[in-house]
Amino acid sequence: MAKIAPSILSADFSRLGSQVKAVSKAGADYIHIDVMDGHFVPNISFGAPVMKCLNDLDTPPYDVHLMISEPGKYFEDFVTDKTGFITFHQEAETHMNSTIQRIKAAGIGAGVAINPATPIWTLDEVMEDVDLILVMSVNPGFGGQKLIPSTLKKVRKLIEIREKNGFDWQIEIDGGVNRDTLPSVIDSGVDILVAGSAVFNAKYPAEEIQYFKELL
Repeated sequence: MAKIAPSILSADFSRLGSQVKAVSKAGADYIHIDVMDGHFVPNISFGAPVMKCLNDLDTPPYDVHLMISEPGKYFEDFVTDKTGFITFHQEAETHMNSTIQRIKAAGIGAGVAINPATPIWTLDEVMEDVDLILVMSVNPGFGGQKLIPSTLKKVRKLIEIREKNGFDWQIEIDGGVNRDTLPSVIDSGVDILVAGSAVFNAKYPAEEIQYFKELL
């Protein structure tokens, strides 16, 4: 069964703790942490201190998504006992293999993300090493965008590659996942789906998580 990772990018930061506790209690499998630097993507979100302020709450693991330039310089700031994955972008890191190995050496699952226009073959040389591949289903930088349907083909292709080669990485999709697109996203076979606006812009985020979980 696919897992759900609500993105706190769309949360109400004046009520961040209570909202994260609510979606965690409702069954969220990860808390997705979107980190943006205003350079790799045209938006600035938050850094490690905001993520770490959740450390004392009863939450599932952090699923950290670094949309930043030179992620190899900064990923260590996001290593905590609660960090499950740290994912960086193929487009932002020249030395992908080195960064993957350093993340794994810190005891964290290493993920690599690709933008909608980035082909899968750019990950050929690291597929034996990664723990997660994140398919961006919107162009990164802002929440609330519409899912690009062609990105679901990438998910299906990655499943074929995984089965053919015996890889065990998980496949995650991020962007435009909501009640309307959820059936096609589930049908693609993805392992983890990220939902931000659909969850935290709902009147009752916890109930939205429960709705997603029921369909999953």
